[in-house]
Amino acid sequence: MKILITGAAGFIGSHTAEFFANQGHEVYGVDNFSSYYDVNLKKMNAEDIQKAGVHLIKADFTESLFGKLPAEFDYVFHFAAQPGISATTSLEEYVQNNIFATQNLLDCVKESSPNLKLFVNIATSSIYGKEATLAETEVPKPVSFYGTTKLAAEQLVLGEQRSGKLNACSLRLYSVYGPRERPEKLYTKLIKSIYGQTTFPLFKGSEKHSRSFTYVGDIVEAMVAVLGKEEKINGEIINIGSDIEYTTQQGIELVEKIIGQKANIETTPPRPGDQLRTTALIDKARNLLNYEPKTSFESGLKKQVEWYREKLLV
Repeated sequence: MKILITGAAGFIGSHTAEFFANQGHEVYGVDNFSSYYDVNLKKMNAEDIQKAGVHLIKADFTESLFGKLPAEFDYVFHFAAQPGISATTSLEEYVQNNIFATQNLLDCVKESSPNLKLFVNIATSSIYGKEATLAETEVPKPVSFYGTTKLAAEQLVLGEQRSGKLNACSLRLYSVYGPRERPEKLYTKLIKSIYGQTTFPLFKGSEKHSRSFTYVGDIVEAMVAVLGKEEKINGEIINIGSDIEYTTQQGIELVEKIIGQKANIETTPPRPGDQLRTTALIDKARNLLNYEPKTSFESGLKKQVEWYREKLLV
C-alpha cells in the first residue's frame, strides 16, 4: 500500500510511519518541523523513520500543497496539528494549523489521489470537553481552542465524506503516552525533572484528574486495523484508547517507582480548558476494528523511561 502520514516527525505520527514502513508498505511522511518544541527531537524521530524506509518530505500545511506531495495514495493518516492545550499558543495558530491546514491537505489529496481508499483524520478526546466520558454519538462540548479547532477539522474531513468526495473516518485518541512523547507532556516532563533533580510543575488539582492513558503502541495497532476496512468505517467517528482510568497522581507514583526516586513537585495555578476526566468508551472500536489495547500502564511507562534514558539522558 502507498500511505501518507502527516506529522510524521512527531510523537504518534513517527511511530505509525515507522511501523507501516517496517511492514513493507510504501510510506511517505510529511512534517513542517515546527518550533513549537525542540526541533532536534523531531530530527531524532525523523532519523529513526528514515532508517525504516519512510520517504520524508518537509512541507507547511498552511500553504498550498499542490506539487509538493506524490500522487495516488491508498491511505492518508492525518496526524499533523497544533497540539495540546497551551496558554502561550494563540487562537490564530490553532486555526491556521488545525483548520486551514486540514482543508489544504484535503484539497491536495482529492486532486492527486482520486482513488484514495480512506482518509483517516486523527482527532482527540478534547473534542468532548471537560468530561470526555462519552460515546461517539454524543454532542461534543469542547472548552479549549485546541478541542474546538480539532472538532472543526474533523467536520471538514467528514463534510467531504458526506458530500461523496472521498472516503473518510475520524479516530478520537485518548491521552497517549510512551517513547517520543512531546517534552511538554506529562510523563516526559516528569521523567526529565526526576533525572535532572529539578522541580516538576503540577497544575493545582490535576493530581486528581483521571485519564484513559493509552500506550502509543496500542494506538498504532488501531491504525493498522483500519487497513482494508474502509467500507465498514467510512463516515464513522471512533474512540481509540484504553478503557482503564488512572489518576495523574497514580501515574506520577508509577514513574517514581520505576525510576526509584521521588519527584520534587511544585504546585502551579490550574490550566484553563484542562479536562477533569477522560474515559474511552471503545465498544465501537472493538466492533468495527477488533481493537483491544494490550499494554499495561506500568509496562508502557517502563518503556518510556527506557527510551528517555537511551535517547535524552545526558
